[in-house]
Amino acid sequence: MSDSPESGAPETSIPKPPEPSTASVPTERAEAIKAVKLRHPWRIAIAVILIVLFVLFVLDAASRKAFDWPDVGKYLFDQRVSQAALVTLELTVYSMIIGIVLGLILAVMRLSPNPVLKAVAWLYLWVFRGTPVYVQLVFWGLITLIYNTVVIGIPFVHTWAVIPITWVPPLFFISVVGLSLNEAAYMAEIVRAGLLSVDPGQEEAAKALGMSWWQTMRRVVIPQSMRVIIPPTGNEVISMLKTTTLVAAVPFTLDLFGRTSDIAAVTFRPIPLLIVASLWYLFFTSILMVGQYFLERRFSRGVGRGRPAVGGGDGDGDGGAQGARDVATAAVAGTGGVH
Repeated sequence: MSDSPESGAPETSIPKPPEPSTASVPTERAEAIKAVKLRHPWRIAIAVILIVLFVLFVLDAASRKAFDWPDVGKYLFDQRVSQAALVTLELTVYSMIIGIVLGLILAVMRLSPNPVLKAVAWLYLWVFRGTPVYVQLVFWGLITLIYNTVVIGIPFVHTWAVIPITWVPPLFFISVVGLSLNEAAYMAEIVRAGLLSVDPGQEEAAKALGMSWWQTMRRVVIPQSMRVIIPPTGNEVISMLKTTTLVAAVPFTLDLFGRTSDIAAVTFRPIPLLIVASLWYLFFTSILMVGQYFLERRFSRGVGRGRPAVGGGDGDGDGGAQGARDVATAAVAGTGGVH
């Protein structure tokens, strides 16, 4: 006899353990988070106080007789003031163009391997950044008294000719020269920071391709450094517009501030004319700020926070270049605001 199933013995079924019913198991549901909005009572209180103070200031200014608003409206679009505003714009544009060109030359000289060029550029920056622009403009106004002759010959040995200088340059020309030479010192530092922000590996690659130093700067380094140079240059333009008020040291008085001061000296009402000049400066700086915003947005494409992290500085040069740009931006921020 055999106990195997083939032998015809009845099959015995093994009872399965009952499966737990999911309906009978109590489910624990996460309690819904009841978010409570964080309150900022002090923030709201300070905002209300500031708004109330601003409204009180506006109401007080509107009714204060010293501001003389009818005279402000009278001289705001006066022909003399409008022409002076145009002269101020010309001073700003001419001075910035010359300052940018000289700044670029000085920056390249500072980065040159030639020690003489580097020393000359350093001396220029030391003098013009180390002295106030007002003092420099006074010197430029006296330039015809300081240099009234040209001596041709060997110094301390022999003099061949002495040529008197009878030409007196226009005060507008002297103002542009004084402002642009001072601006060139600051632009040189901005341009130098931009040049240093370019990955040195690209310069080495250009040299490996047989480019000369000047070709490397002109074709590789300078075009890439423009995204670092452009934003602080916009700040310098706005700063130059306001610095033109110092040309009275030349003395040149046909600019906006000088012209309004002259009118105030005749009418004995300086405050309305100061408001007129301020409104014109605010108008110009607002336009320049809008232009600067679009320039910065254009030249910051592909860099900054929105730039994808490629390489991460692991040898492909991207991380090192980004770090250099950050260092250069910090250097520019430290050098561009001291006039």
